[in-house]
Amino acid sequence: MVPNQDDTALRAGTRALIADPPDVVVVTTGIGLRGWIEAADAVGLQADWVPESETSVEIAQLLLDEGVRGLKVAVQHHGAGADGLDEAFEAAGAHVRSLVVYRWGPPPDPAALAASVSATAAGEIDAVVFTSAPGAAAWLAAADEAGVADAIRWRFVRGAVVAAAVGPVTARPLVERGIVPLVPDRGRLGSLVRTLVAHYGGLQTLRTVGGALQVHRGAAVLAGRVLPLSPWGLEVLRLLAAARGAVVPRSDVLAVLPGVSQDPHAAEVAIARLRETTGRDLIRTVVKRGYRLELMTEGTR
Repeated sequence: MVPNQDDTALRAGTRALIADPPDVVVVTTGIGLRGWIEAADAVGLQADWVPESETSVEIAQLLLDEGVRGLKVAVQHHGAGADGLDEAFEAAGAHVRSLVVYRWGPPPDPAALAASVSATAAGEIDAVVFTSAPGAAAWLAAADEAGVADAIRWRFVRGAVVAAAVGPVTARPLVERGIVPLVPDRGRLGSLVRTLVAHYGGLQTLRTVGGALQVHRGAAVLAGRVLPLSPWGLEVLRLLAAARGAVVPRSDVLAVLPGVSQDPHAAEVAIARLRETTGRDLIRTVVKRGYRLELMTEGTR
């Protein structure tokens, strides 16, 4: 079988139909129609211009600067509602026709949405990835409804959970809440995935005196060995790892432990138990300041 994209006869036949449109199209197989559309898409539309910011505002500015009076302008909208393009072009004298190719609505599985925000608040999630501004806003609204918005924001700000957005527009609902997400240089899903992978590849593995350390959502791995930690021990280790060798005050250690005790002894006990699992050399006490991980340096082996 010849791949559709490489079939010169199919391309030529498609162009002929576009030039002289038929009155009736007979489709004999669903897979054939999908393949035809994919082949047409592969060799078809090429954008005359793409805004550097990839935003509607820049598109509107270019067309208004060039002048649209008397032109017929078709606007394909996203599903987030009005973006002001129709009104701007009509005010400039254009004849506007709108087309909405998808719409946003309630989640098909509200329970799954509620479970995701609860799991994030509980520290069971490493990263939350957002691919649309309405989706980000809806996810945050679900956190508000569940009463866990403050807990989620605290985890994002502290770096315990990573937020990633496909572009600056998608990031806006997060930024408005004080959450700074990872955003790729280009607003593409592939770029988003690469940015997230690069983030974890560069930040999650620490070279410590006890070996390579990785702290994940539900476990920590030191020198290839999964550490048998309690949930609170894992939280303390996560806190130390996020500091990347900097000193973590006792007050910060107490903040991730259960209860509301401000007794420094509670922090000392937690660190002592953590040392029993990780080895005594990994965590250093800095007198009158707190604790830090002992990382490998150029001069250590």
